[in-house]
Amino acid sequence: MIEIRFHGRGGQGGVIASKILANAAFLRGMAVQSFPQFGVERRGAPIQAYTRIDDTPILLRTNIYEPDHIVVLDPTLLETQSVATGLKPGGTILINTSAAPEAFDKWSEYQIATVDASAIAARHGLGSTGSPVVNTAILGAFAATIGIVDLDAVTDAIAEEVPVKPDENKQAAVEAFGAVRVANATRSKS
Repeated sequence: MIEIRFHGRGGQGGVIASKILANAAFLRGMAVQSFPQFGVERRGAPIQAYTRIDDTPILLRTNIYEPDHIVVLDPTLLETQSVATGLKPGGTILINTSAAPEAFDKWSEYQIATVDASAIAARHGLGSTGSPVVNTAILGAFAATIGIVDLDAVTDAIAEEVPVKPDENKQAAVEAFGAVRVANATRSKS
């Protein structure tokens, strides 16, 4: 089983990203599970969302405490939360930031990937310039970096799950797929 934990803020699309990723895997014949965890339901509040993917039915019904991969939609959470807590050895941390992966050397034991999903989302008119909705862009980077699902699966799932600006969301995923930067890329994929 592959477990992914998303860290973001309300309004960035983290819960929907988890759902789109699960649907992308489902469309490729895998068993999936996706669910959120958040406290006060308001824009800007920290949220976590979870996705499980497996070849067999998933019976586990808990939060994800030891993920294989972590996706960070808001880089300010790196300063206020221990986002890497429980990450399995050799796991991947995908961060929405304009910084290079090498800027995150405190996590050198993991594969670090970065993509400026905020700028990509803003270029495609997703959300506002000050508050872009980065979920589909980060999923394009996820497909390029981690490879559990391919870009076509992601764009197919976007077409099914995103009723607003589906073409722009797919274009953001494609752009991010090509823009992601990876450090410690010699690690084999889970």
